[in-house]
Amino acid sequence: MSTPRPAEAGRPTPGSMKVAVPLRLENRRHTAAALLALAAAAVLPQRLLAQPAPRLQRIGVLVLAASASISRFTDELRATLREMGYIEGRHVAYEVLSADGNVERLPELAAQLVTHKADLIIAGGGNETALAARRATQTIPIIMTSSIGAVEAGLVQSLARPGGNVTGLTVPRELGFKQLQVMQELVPSLSRVAVLVRSDSSVANYRGQIKALAQQLLQVMIDLVELRSPDDLGQALETLRVLKPKALIVTSDPLLYQLREPILAFCRAARLPDMYSVPDVVDAGGLIAYSLNLNEVNAITARFVDRVLKGAKPADLPVEQPTRLELVINLSTARSMGLKVPQSLLSRADRLIE
Repeated sequence: MSTPRPAEAGRPTPGSMKVAVPLRLENRRHTAAALLALAAAAVLPQRLLAQPAPRLQRIGVLVLAASASISRFTDELRATLREMGYIEGRHVAYEVLSADGNVERLPELAAQLVTHKADLIIAGGGNETALAARRATQTIPIIMTSSIGAVEAGLVQSLARPGGNVTGLTVPRELGFKQLQVMQELVPSLSRVAVLVRSDSSVANYRGQIKALAQQLLQVMIDLVELRSPDDLGQALETLRVLKPKALIVTSDPLLYQLREPILAFCRAARLPDMYSVPDVVDAGGLIAYSLNLNEVNAITARFVDRVLKGAKPADLPVEQPTRLELVINLSTARSMGLKVPQSLLSRADRLIE
């Protein structure tokens, strides 16, 4: 029996020999990819934590009428913007300031929105609101919701090129004329109409154009009855008693909306056919409303807000004129006045109130 020889120093025995297998190229690639993935997984949570939260943008809403009277618009505007991704408290914050019908308070409230560093201001209704906001700031974007004769009022240079920090919606020029046409259709013997309007040079000029057009095309005489504040309502109603018009048109204005109850009471007592620019007044007993569609106004306003918050300049955003009109008739009020609503109006009405 032979005795195994001891292994030579430094030389491994066959059983202990380790063979080095070269790493294939594809394995190297897989290993590198795995290491990168692990590194990214480790870094990603830190990056996510390091991302800043979206800046809260402040939306100021300035209104002339009592805030309760425009709650439907502001509520729907918030809902529309929420659907567009603007979460209240995370992306946007709202501040609604109301002058409660007092025009003299508008400059103070507009200045308050500027002091609170609003990112944009929505001027809710009428020229005076937008004018007060523009006097308070020429840098913060202002979106008007229902101006009348925006160019004539000096709010914008032109509808296509506003040229400043104001843009938004303006009432179509033809709305007043169309209201007259509808009222003439309802009252065929119509020869004289009173138009209740808040005193304002641009509004008076705008309604003056409608007045001339109505006399020329419809052979209807129009009397403009103006008031500047709630204190003037008594005198305005007395003027209507003296004029004895065959119908009354109440123009679109937050102040007149605020005074809707005494105006309604006067018209019902005098059996005076009345038309409004806000459908809610017809729900409360008014005869007829032919107005802008509030859903369209809301959608357009939200679109302006979205574009401005994303960096668009008001000077580059053409003023828009809503095109959809809404006809609402209170049949109960018509019957109480002995008026028969023609089928032509019944078939076109968006809503009939029994």
